[in-house]
Amino acid sequence: MPHHAIRQSNPQLVHYVKCKLAEEWSPEQIASRLSVDYPNSKTMRICHETIYQWIYSDTINGGDLYTHLRRHHKRRRKQRRYGSCRGLIPGRVSISKRPEAVDNRKRFGDWEGDTIEGAKGSGGIASHVERKSRYLVTAKLSDKTAETMTIASAKAFRRVPRVMRKTLTVDNGKEFAYFKRLEKKTGFSIYFADPYSAWQRGLNENTNGLIRQYFPKGTNFKDITNKNLALVVKKINHRPRKSLNYQTPHEVFYSAIRGALAT
Repeated sequence: MPHHAIRQSNPQLVHYVKCKLAEEWSPEQIASRLSVDYPNSKTMRICHETIYQWIYSDTINGGDLYTHLRRHHKRRRKQRRYGSCRGLIPGRVSISKRPEAVDNRKRFGDWEGDTIEGAKGSGGIASHVERKSRYLVTAKLSDKTAETMTIASAKAFRRVPRVMRKTLTVDNGKEFAYFKRLEKKTGFSIYFADPYSAWQRGLNENTNGLIRQYFPKGTNFKDITNKNLALVVKKINHRPRKSLNYQTPHEVFYSAIRGALAT
């Protein structure tokens, strides 16, 4: 029996997942929250990829669980931006080599990175989110080149203490072709997600959806100032999150910094 089918045989788990989807939680948020709500129950565990499989299976059978996804996709769409196994960035280090400590979110300093594109030729946004605190750091991009991404991201992370810069997991977009330079400038160890595996950076994908509420697809980023972007990031970082026990990403992140610098 497939793994996702075995999990569906647990009615309590199924009920929990469906209830949280109805509250517009992402599969990644649901999977992560289970260990908080059921710390002593190994049967109440599921990975977010399995939840996606449930949703798409439900769609095939005429269900509407997909309507609770941020982008309302009825089926998993190939993410062409990730490319294929051919033409990947030379020297890239696969996510499979990433330290196991990153997966369980028990430490601070592990980030996910991506870009948000605006209208054609108008540039975009580099978005970087810290996995444990959900704290967001962004930079406005004038274009999609690797040079621009590297310079803008390195500058954005100057405000983040070195102790909070351990790993950065990104996709296979060519804007990360100069990742070695970015590592040198920031101190990060950079890892690349597998092709067609956006769920491996689920937090980043979800956070980009929050940003898109303010800058929808087709936005002309030439009309967006650094101040405009900073105000949006401030709103997102100061919004309480249920996954953080209703603390804000800003509160959690800077509390961790104070603790790290005091030791």
